[in-house]
Amino acid sequence: MRTVMILIVLILAAVIGAAVFFRVVAMPATVWHLEPADVTPPTSPNFELLVGAEAPVIGADAAVVGARLDAVAQAEGARLIAGAPADGHMTYVVRSRIMGFPDAVSIRLVPLADGTRVEVFSRSRYGYSDMGVNAARVARWIAAARQ
Repeated sequence: MRTVMILIVLILAAVIGAAVFFRVVAMPATVWHLEPADVTPPTSPNFELLVGAEAPVIGADAAVVGARLDAVAQAEGARLIAGAPADGHMTYVVRSRIMGFPDAVSIRLVPLADGTRVEVFSRSRYGYSDMGVNAARVARWIAAARQ
């Protein structure tokens, strides 16, 4: 019984230690602030990449789209680590609620005659599969930017 209790305490300590580590691990802009159009898709399925013809077009000025995307990102707890909405290129770090796993979201706003093309590269730093988290995030952010 004592061995089981020691094992449980060790497992809990490991989980808490991992949660602390993932919440404070650095996400340097020099590594994570990327141009979505220049990205080679990863071999793992833990990302969402929308560029070129796959990227959504929103019928609004780039400054308006950037402000909307920034508002939804901040509302979801994302932290801007590089760029700015006014520049049309920004990268955010979003952490999962429980363990604090970091994801990076790089966005490029491309002005067009009829609106703004939103190129996005959202990816997980850790793990092989993200269970659709990045795709769902991108869909939410794009939907909010359309309103």
